[in-house]
Amino acid sequence: MIEPAVHLRSANLTELEYLALNSELNMADGHARQELTDGQQRIVEEFPTLFEKAAAQPVEDLEREAHRAFLHLLGQHSYPAGRVLSCYASSVAMEILARSLATRTDAVALVHPTFDNIPDILRGVGLRLVPVEEDPLHAGAPLPDGVGCVFVTTPNNPTGRVLTAERLAALAAECREKDVVLALDTSFRGFDPRAHYDHYAILESSGCRWTVIEDTGKLWPTLDLKVGLLVYSANVGLPVAKIYSDILLGVSPFILALVERFAEDAASGGLADLHAFIAEGRRIVHETLGDVPGVAFPDADSVVSVERVDLGDRRCADIWSALQDRQVYVLPCTQFHWADPGLGERSLRVALARSHTSLQAAVRELRSVLLAG
Repeated sequence: MIEPAVHLRSANLTELEYLALNSELNMADGHARQELTDGQQRIVEEFPTLFEKAAAQPVEDLEREAHRAFLHLLGQHSYPAGRVLSCYASSVAMEILARSLATRTDAVALVHPTFDNIPDILRGVGLRLVPVEEDPLHAGAPLPDGVGCVFVTTPNNPTGRVLTAERLAALAAECREKDVVLALDTSFRGFDPRAHYDHYAILESSGCRWTVIEDTGKLWPTLDLKVGLLVYSANVGLPVAKIYSDILLGVSPFILALVERFAEDAASGGLADLHAFIAEGRRIVHETLGDVPGVAFPDADSVVSVERVDLGDRRCADIWSALQDRQVYVLPCTQFHWADPGLGERSLRVALARSHTSLQAAVRELRSVLLAG
């Protein structure tokens, strides 16, 4: 347990999310914690049947069907079916990728800001990180020299920024020319239709070495039953499959069957319903806080399931601590700015994948704290 007044800055974001798990007003982690829809509830009622299917069907078939249903749902029709590794979570996929990169390079260019477990995992295997700021990255600035990998989160967390198809193609071409790996983390892809163009078609045609991390865990309230995917190019030149085998044999066949069913439900209208649900949550945040002096929302185009709130001249550590006293949890943005925490000193991130009643209650408490401070 950390003491917020003393250790808030040194705690990582996952530690802060852990503090919030037992609170009814947990707006910290980006996992899906809203109520099940009617369609999703029917899937839960099918669990005995799904369990029987998972027990009887070959794992290879379950894996193939889950990958296809999930990736086709999000427009990724050109993914290489023979090069998709199923992991317990996207963070496990990240660990496998990091360990693989460390066998071939000592430096990675990483988008800034982004969720701090990415730089923590990369640094944890001894890699040196070079920050790449979002605005130059999206504007087409040249990539830094002296790195073996360029790592981009798209849509990004917490900003929601999305690489366009044109920018991805240019980035892939530059990585091919420099012979560096292009790594993408697309864990929030499902929330933004602008990220549903076929990334794999662009990556495969570019000739660059690439990897992509996908995640089923942000979309559906399945109590963290999820699969992370690590997809890689035939020419990636990294021992990803070997290191994968060092860490795990595979994931639960039952969860693979569950992913397939939830993806099918999403394809039949559930994904559009989710987008509307998150949009309403964002409206609640904006409407409740919009007239608070100094408050602003810097990510005007974001449609992912988190929202940054600029606090004006207030410090996020002070607001976070005052909210914790009320059993309300959000995330300070200092840790997202892994290369320069001061850039996040005056903003918070609010998770939107919550019941609207809980979200409204939490944001009202945030409003009260902001007005008092």
